[in-house]
Amino acid sequence: MEADNLKEKATHAFLWSATERIGQQGVQFVISIILARLLLPEEFGLIAMLTIFMAISQSLINSGFGQALIQKKNSTYVDECSIFYFNILVGFLAAGILCLAAPQIGIFYNQPLLPLLTYALSLNLVINSLGLVQTTLLTKRLDFKTQAKVSMSATVISGSIGVTMAFNGYGVWSLVVQSLSSNLLSTALLWSFNSWRPSMIFSFSALRQMFTFGSRLLAAGLLNTLFDNIYLVVIGKLFSPGVLGFYTRAYGLQQLPVANLSNIISRVTFPVFSSVQSDKDRLKRGVRETLSMLVLINFPMMIGLAVVANPLVRVLLTEKWLPCVPFLQLLCVVGMLYPLHVINLNVLNAQGRSDLFFRLEVVKKVLIVIVIIITYRWGIIAMIYGQIVTSIFSYFLNSYFTGKILNYPVVDQIADLMPSLIISLIMGTLIYSIKYLGITSSAILLLTQIITGIFSFFTICYLLRVPAFLKIIEIAKTTISSEKHV
Repeated sequence: MEADNLKEKATHAFLWSATERIGQQGVQFVISIILARLLLPEEFGLIAMLTIFMAISQSLINSGFGQALIQKKNSTYVDECSIFYFNILVGFLAAGILCLAAPQIGIFYNQPLLPLLTYALSLNLVINSLGLVQTTLLTKRLDFKTQAKVSMSATVISGSIGVTMAFNGYGVWSLVVQSLSSNLLSTALLWSFNSWRPSMIFSFSALRQMFTFGSRLLAAGLLNTLFDNIYLVVIGKLFSPGVLGFYTRAYGLQQLPVANLSNIISRVTFPVFSSVQSDKDRLKRGVRETLSMLVLINFPMMIGLAVVANPLVRVLLTEKWLPCVPFLQLLCVVGMLYPLHVINLNVLNAQGRSDLFFRLEVVKKVLIVIVIIITYRWGIIAMIYGQIVTSIFSYFLNSYFTGKILNYPVVDQIADLMPSLIISLIMGTLIYSIKYLGITSSAILLLTQIITGIFSFFTICYLLRVPAFLKIIEIAKTTISSEKHV
């Protein structure tokens, strides 16, 4: 009974997490396309130059305590209040430090406008610190329905503001105001929809109890954040803002499906895996099932995106963005493996092995530095090939330790992934062949390729009775049926 209840909760959580991420990012994608048509690549490049500083500061605010609160089975109100006030303190400190560093950031990139942009965007750190505990508690309760309402509302309103400003000639400041308004609205709505309120309670003891787990995740998170954005720093320093704009646009298109899928899976699986951390057999079944369904969604999306990259960019972004096409195609190879990292690392975190998590991150980051030093002199294409190499190495490293913990070795994982990969490659070949039909219109070519890809993929999965495909259909039917009776 308990297992069935957990499975039902996880299924509902996945549905609403998916609804939130797909809905929010779908709206955000439309907004970003409009902004890309109105603004210049250089203006997106300026914001990208600050991404690493904002991301590192945001990691410091969370400090790993959010995940520690989820992982801790018997967390208390004192824990929640203590983390809340700690987050606010770090938010103000991080914003202050970033403002002090703003002039040096402008000098580093040789971009006079960057200090002003930094001052404005640092406000996001204070705003976000007020809503972190609210979000964490909703996630721990697997309440993604509320988060869906919050994110969708904030995205629509802030996006409308950004587009209006861009249309009226405000340039890069359109992106700044959009970001600030989005975070401000999200925080306000979290407080409006969630009944949790802090009291004047603070306990260093409560923080210390979670510090061992949280501090390791903080260190690993900082490393991840630094190296997830290190290419932006290197490209921004060595190349023009326009080139960085092309790279970030390609990266953004790749991340739209892969990061959102990973985020959905991570938000649901971490609390679920944590709740069954002591039952290794049950955890293994959950991981195996999740991986199989995950790649059946992710592999065809990435292969399909790589194949349709050229007409997609022409239709959505116009020809001024065509230089980002080869970047996008190579980044899709990286994107195929990214969700697999998330699942394997969530197993380590759910088992409380943040120490191993951190050591793995250190090893992988050292490899990234070595690869960048080797590849940067040959340009951005060579650097992305380096990302592919490090991603493959990282997958084998992550899955090796997950295999030891769950008796689910890398060979078994790959065997579970291969059917989805083969089906996706067949689908990709069919899509690619469409271009030989002589279709001159990019829009018609894109539409034909998308329809062909969707139809061929579902047909193959149905005819072969792929277990992961049937499981997804079963979950969808069960969820829809249960929602109708709510």
